[in-house]
Amino acid sequence: MAARVEHLVTSGTFSLDGGTWDVDNNVWIVGDDDECVVIDAPHDAAAIVEQVGGRTVRAILLTHAHDDHIRAVGDLVDAVHAPVLLHDGDRPLWDMVFPDRAPDRPVGDGDTIDVAGVTLRALHTPGHSPGSVCYYLEDAGTVFTGDTLFQGGPGATGRSYSDFPTIIESIRTRLLTLPPETVARTGHGDSTTIGAEAPHLQEWIRRGS
Repeated sequence: MAARVEHLVTSGTFSLDGGTWDVDNNVWIVGDDDECVVIDAPHDAAAIVEQVGGRTVRAILLTHAHDDHIRAVGDLVDAVHAPVLLHDGDRPLWDMVFPDRAPDRPVGDGDTIDVAGVTLRALHTPGHSPGSVCYYLEDAGTVFTGDTLFQGGPGATGRSYSDFPTIIESIRTRLLTLPPETVARTGHGDSTTIGAEAPHLQEWIRRGS
C-alpha cells in the first residue's frame, strides 16, 4: 500500500450550549506523495496546509460539525481548494459556525472516497451528533472514529444534538463489527483498537452518558 496515514495535533477551543473548553484535536491525513485527503479541520489551517505540503487534496472529510472540528475549514479550503464533505444530519451544527457557506457535498453511509490507490468508506454513526461519520480504511486496517469512539468508551452525549442510546447502537453495530485488530484513530487523544474496546460495551451502557 503506497498510501500512508499522517497525524497532526492542533489546539484551540470547543464551544456549545453556552460553554467553552480548551481542547486538542487530531487531524488525520491519508495519501501518498502526490495526493491526500484531510480528515477534520480543527483550529489551525496553516498547520494543516504545512503538513499537506503542496499535495493535491482530494477532499476534506468531516467526522462531524462541532466547531472544534470545522473551525479552520474556511481558511483550509481557500488554501487547498478541496471539496468539503459533511453528513446532512450535522447541518444545524455547521450553520452555527458557517451560516453563509455550505459544505460542498453531503456524505452518506456507504459512500466511498478514493485517494492514492486506497478507498475510505463512510460509516454513519450518529449519537455524538446526528451526522457523525467514521471513515473506514480497510486497506490499512484502521478506522477514523472522530468523537464517536475513544480509548475508554463513547464520545460525550451530554450536550445538544447528542443521544447516548444512539451512540451505543452506532458503536455496537457499525464499529465493534469491524475486525478486532482494526486501529481506531480518534478525534482527540490516543488511538486504540476495536478489540481493546469491544469487551467494555456493557460497562459503558451501565455507566450511561
